Amino acid sequence: MNKYEVMFIVKPAEEEATNAVIEKVEALIARVGGTVEKVDRWGKRRLAYAVKKFTDGFYVLINFEAAPAEIKEIDRVLKINDEVLRHLIVKHEA
Repeated sequence: MNKYEVMFIVKPAEEEATNAVIEKVEALIARVGGTVEKVDRWGKRRLAYAVKKFTDGFYVLINFEAAPAEIKEIDRVLKINDEVLRHLIVKHEA
């Protein structure tokens, strides 16, 4: 198991809708066999440029552990999720 972090930007919406997206990502990590260590909600911020016609987004950073083979599945699901504007998965070096 390696340590990773995923940063993603959720479409600006009601707090309940944003929390639902965050819970889906946490459930996805658990479903592929990973464990969530920390969820850091940065809040709503202005984007540097418009992404899918949105100028604001809700930033979230999740630290987790997972097997290297499962990162592709997490990446695939985040790509097809309409509520996630952008995401980036980074591996932490020991």
